[in-house]
Amino acid sequence: MREILPALSRWYASGTPFGLATVVDVSRSAPRGPGAAMAVGPGDEVVGSVSGGCVEGAVFELAKEVVESGEPQVQTFGYSDADAFEVGLTCGGELTLLVRPVSPATDPAFGAVAASVAAHRPVVTATVLDGPAPRGASLAVWPDAVAGTLGTEGLDAAVTDDARGGLAQGVTGLRHYGPRGERREDAVRVFLHSFAPPPRMLVFGAIDFAAAVARMGLFLGYRVTVCDARKVFATPRRFPEGVEVVVDWPHRYLGGTETDDRTVICVLTHDPKFDVPLLEEALTRPAAYIGVMGSRRTHEDRLKRLRDTPVPAEALARLRSPIGLDLGARTPEEVAVSIAAEIVALRWGGTGMPLSATAGAIHPPVLSRVGASG
Repeated sequence: MREILPALSRWYASGTPFGLATVVDVSRSAPRGPGAAMAVGPGDEVVGSVSGGCVEGAVFELAKEVVESGEPQVQTFGYSDADAFEVGLTCGGELTLLVRPVSPATDPAFGAVAASVAAHRPVVTATVLDGPAPRGASLAVWPDAVAGTLGTEGLDAAVTDDARGGLAQGVTGLRHYGPRGERREDAVRVFLHSFAPPPRMLVFGAIDFAAAVARMGLFLGYRVTVCDARKVFATPRRFPEGVEVVVDWPHRYLGGTETDDRTVICVLTHDPKFDVPLLEEALTRPAAYIGVMGSRRTHEDRLKRLRDTPVPAEALARLRSPIGLDLGARTPEEVAVSIAAEIVALRWGGTGMPLSATAGAIHPPVLSRVGASG
């Protein structure tokens, strides 16, 4: 939902109710995960998507209906088979949506939540789907504050505890509670939507390929920083708007920067005086991906130099070098696509093979995480 928040914030600030549809549960090969959202605002303006086109028409009508009635709805869409006019998912999956009206009157905390997401401050929203608690009741949970209520003090306390516990992991999904907050599978269903700060992409080496990689990182939802020690190359005008550009020695900058297990590091300098000290630092800290540009000969020379450093031998296996998947890429934009493809495949456990050469589910079940795409 992060990508449609500017429009939602604009509608909310105007006081105009809008219909918000959020994916709260999926099974099998559903095209979008929990947290994906679509909204219908003033003048029937539509933003976002919940299925990639399969059920958007029906969701459009549902969103308009809930705004008119003021009553939230929960709707499940499954496989559409023989009837070409039936609304459903042609991929064979199933998704459940919560469709609710949003305005300052129905959700007083929405504006504060949107502001937190825009400022990269962590927050979790909890919304009741069904059960003894009122459908659509919502609670916003920050690390140090809570706004709203789900109907009972016990339920608020239990959900707040779970929300804060899951916030560090960026976990989004359904939880089940009794009306007083006890863990029960047959009572209140609550959807917890975690907005963790976006993951970081650190691009070292302000060469022409870096601009394309940075642009792709922004597209995938990363907070992108480009770093180079050479002032003539590390200038903001060479990079897309929204990219942070830093002039510093790469290893020194990385040494003073926090990383976590979602951080992506792309080393594009292919110059030993930059690469080796930088990788010596990178390989000792958490990161989801450490990709390094260069030929196979450059890679072997780089490994030889790194073996002369204190970096443990087993840590060298973390390097994705040469960087990217084998797409036959030539231009900076094509290389950026190959790097992005490798990052996505590593994140979700993809093989990198053509889908036509594989079998089984196209979208295997995963524990939904908010970050690059929530």
